Amino acid sequence: MKGYKGFSKGLVCKGKQYAENTVFEEDNAEICKSGMHFCTNPFEVLDFYGFVDDSANLNEFAEVESLDETKTDDDKKFTTKKLKIGRKIGITGLVDAFVEYTTNNTDFKNTKTINSGYRSASVNSGDWSASVNSGDWSASVNSGYRSASVNSGDRSASVNSGKRSASVNSGDRSASVNSGNRSASVNSGDCSASVNSGNRSASVNSGDWSASVNSGDRSASVNSGYRSAASVEGNGSVAVVTGYQSKAKASIGSAIVICERGDWDGKTYPLLSIKSAIIDGTRYKPDTWYTVRNGRIVKSDK
Repeated sequence: MKGYKGFSKGLVCKGKQYAENTVFEEDNAEICKSGMHFCTNPFEVLDFYGFVDDSANLNEFAEVESLDETKTDDDKKFTTKKLKIGRKIGITGLVDAFVEYTTNNTDFKNTKTINSGYRSASVNSGDWSASVNSGDWSASVNSGYRSASVNSGDRSASVNSGKRSASVNSGDRSASVNSGNRSASVNSGDCSASVNSGNRSASVNSGDWSASVNSGDRSASVNSGYRSAASVEGNGSVAVVTGYQSKAKASIGSAIVICERGDWDGKTYPLLSIKSAIIDGTRYKPDTWYTVRNGRIVKSDK
């Protein structure tokens, strides 16, 4: 039986160290008690490992295969004594799994471009196309130029590979991936993730524990949620975090903008300071998470 498994940073699950393309064995396997657990439905993985952890670190995901008797009590989570960890797929790979799972379980004979039902799917390959999903576990895929995908259901996924594309998710634990130039991803739900690899792209997350990642030049990642993270890898890009206990990192030649907030006062997390810096490789290092404490930019220890 094949499936998917979530891990903390470094392929660690429940204190156990795992590795890619390796078989692991345990003496017993009982649901929620022993053995190695996984899910056949990639969406179910998010019930146990969201896109980011409590410290705004990106969680990791991998394809797995049970090589022994497999047990379950709800057909959602499974456990086995012998589990093969395959390749690490990351957030982008998990989104691809969302799309594949949804499309494989959708009756396209009764599906229109706009889906409002549970586990719906919209696929557009033409230019100037649009896909809209409002149901849970939905998936929208656009490969044409100037396309748009919109998901408002929980655990939805939008994927755009065309130039000037846009993906919008407002549901919890949603994911948007844009690989085209001048793309935009917007997530307003908790535990959401936006990934842009095209030039001049933009990712915006307003939910708690969200993550924005941009690898294109002149891109922007913005997170306003609690303990969120923003990362940019392209030249001349900017990573912005405005939420409580959030962090940002960037490559050389790019910049970070970080807000410092006080503890909850019953109404809000009061703004204490805001700091910015260009990553020059000397004072501020590339690919290093930074936060702000006591009015100063410091390395994040979480």
